[in-house]
Amino acid sequence: MKSLSRLLAITKKEVRQLRRDRLTFGMIVGIPVIQMLLFGYAINTDVRNLRTAVADQANTHLSRQFVAALRETQVVDIVDFVDTPTDIDARLRKGEISVGVVIPADFDRRVIDPDRPAVHLIVDGSDPTIANVALQLRNFPIAFDTGVQQTRINNVEVRPNYNPERRTPVNIIPGLMGVILTLTMMMFTAVAIVRERERGNLELLINTPVSSAELMIGKVIPYIVIGMIQLALILVVGDALFQVPLRGSVLDLYLASGAFIAANLALGLVISTVAKTQFQAMQMTFFVLMPSILLSGFVFPFDGMPRLAQYIGEVLPVTHYIRLTRGIMLRDASLIELYPELIALGVFTLIAMTAAALRFTKRLD
Repeated sequence: MKSLSRLLAITKKEVRQLRRDRLTFGMIVGIPVIQMLLFGYAINTDVRNLRTAVADQANTHLSRQFVAALRETQVVDIVDFVDTPTDIDARLRKGEISVGVVIPADFDRRVIDPDRPAVHLIVDGSDPTIANVALQLRNFPIAFDTGVQQTRINNVEVRPNYNPERRTPVNIIPGLMGVILTLTMMMFTAVAIVRERERGNLELLINTPVSSAELMIGKVIPYIVIGMIQLALILVVGDALFQVPLRGSVLDLYLASGAFIAANLALGLVISTVAKTQFQAMQMTFFVLMPSILLSGFVFPFDGMPRLAQYIGEVLPVTHYIRLTRGIMLRDASLIELYPELIALGVFTLIAMTAAALRFTKRLD
């Protein structure tokens, strides 16, 4: 009986501790709810509404009917009409579209010729899921009325740009770079600050003239160097083992990575101002990591996700970094062409650093 009494006493003590630890209690409730929402609602394997540009070089009644029938499939979302395939290539390189549709000038004749492709689909091969969806669209019977009979387009040629061999590592590693840096940079920074607090080292800073902003920035700088070392390691291993290309500028890639690392370190600092223990800091890091993986376009095409999931994904730094890495490494895009993603990372860093500096106080809790 005494053993049972002691056991109950320890159990009550632990329950009271959990009740006082609001962050951990929130994680107990929040993690399963967020996981259910992510996997049950936000993740959509039935891809729809891929941003698409059309180059209708035939511009006939029949080609316009085909475009209307293509739009009705809801697989593509036609956002623009361009003049030439070159215009489509330019928009693909900038990441403005995922699919390009080229309708040749002799489209009407090609429709009745089974030996010639009537339509060309140019897809962003840097995303494997988009390429697979385009292949399915090729086999999707698009029917429309020619005025004489019901016509079905089955001879569609698909050209996956940037990864014609459809090698999985070429698609995965540029995105994986963002996931790895997100995990390590956030965790390193969040745990570092909390560890200082737990060990009492922050006492030494109480009587110094160091401001909150100076302390935050000083903590960030060493981890920027660590992030750059990690980036170099990923690039070397990716090239040596998987032959992942780097078609764009190395300088552009490092500049983009610097902006992304700063954004994640700033987010880690925000976490460190909320967490009271290293365990809580690690919990919060993984709490942010899962949406970063699932809502960034790393696993599923961003265009195919529900609108609410896209809004959340646009807030995450890794979403913009994956667009930058795939653009620079695979599509040979420059930072000038991808500047909106760089601006988004800069704004996120500024907001997060400001929030961290305002929350941090030079006193012990």
